[in-house]
Amino acid sequence: MAKKRLLLVDDEVELVEMIKFRLETSGYEVLTANDGQQALETARREKPDLIILDVMLPKMDGYKVCNLLKKDTRYANIPIMMFTAKAMDADMKLGQEVSADAYLTKPFEPKVLLEKIKELVKD
Repeated sequence: MAKKRLLLVDDEVELVEMIKFRLETSGYEVLTANDGQQALETARREKPDLIILDVMLPKMDGYKVCNLLKKDTRYANIPIMMFTAKAMDADMKLGQEVSADAYLTKPFEPKVLLEKIKELVKD
């Protein structure tokens, strides 16, 4: 069975490396991007099975990236998990408005992240 490909997007390089390592040891192939523009380009080029997307990013915020992908029929079916320190109800509501499939706040429990990924990435 082919590994599921995840796109992990965050501008905190150390966090990306830590999460990438954990996901790879759990059997996923992990692509990374460090800003919104790079995330959008990588998602369009690679069509990952899931996108884990920070909200506060350079060049383009995660809400805009999510909205652009979800409004495009070629990418609308890719599940997107917003992954952010923004934990206010208004932030979560905005995540729903741009059609994010899940919303996970930082700091996070690695086990919870893996459970959410399993929910969103169907075999």
